[in-house]
Amino acid sequence: MNRQLVSIAAVAIVAAGAGYMAARLLTLKDEPVGQAAQPPVVEAKPVVDTLQLVGKRRPGFSLTDADGRKVSAEAYDGRVLLINFWATWCAPCVEEMPMLAQFQREHAARLTVAGIAIDEPGRAREFARELGVDYPLLFGLPEAMLVGRRYGNHSGMLPYSVLVDASGVVRWTRLGALDREQLESQLAALPEGGG
Repeated sequence: MNRQLVSIAAVAIVAAGAGYMAARLLTLKDEPVGQAAQPPVVEAKPVVDTLQLVGKRRPGFSLTDADGRKVSAEAYDGRVLLINFWATWCAPCVEEMPMLAQFQREHAARLTVAGIAIDEPGRAREFARELGVDYPLLFGLPEAMLVGRRYGNHSGMLPYSVLVDASGVVRWTRLGALDREQLESQLAALPEGGG
């Protein structure tokens, strides 16, 4: 019995090795003898660090609102803007959304909250409607994820928020759930004109 197991194991090892060698031979390119294949060169684009973003002009974007209209970042110029990246599957996002809606209502003369959904647009629209979210929502996969990266969220974790003053300068970023005291403090630190 042991001899049979040893024989079967040996055949399996030889077959696996032969398969590996055949695959390697079939995928080799004609190269000069003695030169190893070089991995492809991938040019990395510069990544904006969150700390480098604070104090700089906010990146532009163009996403679709709940009515299907394109909305650009410039549409919010002249007002303080709190951008909140969220998704229906993100429990902390869902927990903070009613507070964000209330916060915008209380500071409506000065502030706009814009929720950017990192989610399927139809599901996100319906979910926000059921939750009673009344601040502007923007959609567009994969564009919304790229906007998040441009605004410093390279990990893709949610929620992620960015406070932009009325002149379009990023003043604060936050990865993780927001609380009311943080928002009040950050908003109060901005000059009344916003910028």
